[in-house]
Amino acid sequence: MAELRTDRANFGFGLMRLPRLEDGTTIDVEQTKKMVDTFLENGFVYFDTAYAYPGSEEATRKALIERHPRDSFFLATKLSMQTTMTKEEAENLINVSLERLGTDYVDFYLLHNLSGNRIDFAEKNGLWDFVKELKAKGKIRHYGFSFHDTPEKLDEILTKHPDAEFVQLQINYHDWDSTDVQSRKCYEVARKHGKMIIVMEPIKGGALANALPDSVKAIFDKANPDVSYASWALRFVASQPGINIILSGMSTLEQVQDNVSFMKDLKPLSAEEMAVVDEARKTLASIPLIECTACEYCLKGCPKSIPTPGIFKVMNRNTLFPDIKNAKTSYARTVAEKGKASDCIKCGLCESSCPQHLPIRELLSKAAEQFE
Repeated sequence: MAELRTDRANFGFGLMRLPRLEDGTTIDVEQTKKMVDTFLENGFVYFDTAYAYPGSEEATRKALIERHPRDSFFLATKLSMQTTMTKEEAENLINVSLERLGTDYVDFYLLHNLSGNRIDFAEKNGLWDFVKELKAKGKIRHYGFSFHDTPEKLDEILTKHPDAEFVQLQINYHDWDSTDVQSRKCYEVARKHGKMIIVMEPIKGGALANALPDSVKAIFDKANPDVSYASWALRFVASQPGINIILSGMSTLEQVQDNVSFMKDLKPLSAEEMAVVDEARKTLASIPLIECTACEYCLKGCPKSIPTPGIFKVMNRNTLFPDIKNAKTSYARTVAEKGKASDCIKCGLCESSCPQHLPIRELLSKAAEQFE
């Protein structure tokens, strides 16, 4: 029977970024089977999927649930807050998830992405009572939520719902002291409330492994050229007290093999190694970025409805973690059904209202050159 370790952080397989066939849409189930088997063979037992991950629940059934005893692993999935409007619709979503997965229960069930208006949405639509009812019925074993908001909001939720058994937070060394994600402060709130902590994005969607700038790579290579950049990121998170599960969204068998190689016999970062990570974080923080505060004053009156703050966010991420393919995808999603950077007519209304006095027209021209 599967058990979670209590002496240190467990390693979890995030099933969000599974490998796909050449068509780019169909999950490669055969490759996923090899990844799942390697993960289990190395003693790891926690798998995380979601209703909203295209094809993931079905692939999880085929690669994991149909091939391994149900009590040999823990399974997590999530209630998609974007589409849930009533408790009746929520009931339909959990039933769809269970059908896709081919199981009659999940071990961990999450209110997915509690943030912004979804926090009030969950309250008004009785979704906290709903997950309690699911547990009473035996459809889920534990309930909690994933979170993308401020530490103050997290404290408010956990104060109002002390029965929540766990919280899933975005924690990585880049976001540890950031002003937007505030990983450290959210972590401290969860610790104050004594909650089980599950970590998502420990490698920041792969950016801290595959898209680091050369200046940061040089810091890690100098300290130890024989280990992967991903290992630094994962071990940083694992070195924080009170972390229960660290998820990694793996896309290849090689990624699974690399991650299990150091997570199997996990060694927290030494003081010297932690200093290396601090240097890397400071180097990332020193890279010049567009100083947009997302106040959205520039959006008011824009004749082309250009989502300028969102575009600048894509530009900043690509500056920190150069990956033009991913940046173009993020850009396309940002401008979908809105104005593109190239639609700017140079009227200057945005610049006249920008508290940061940014050269918005010039920056939008650069965005168009980069991403369109």
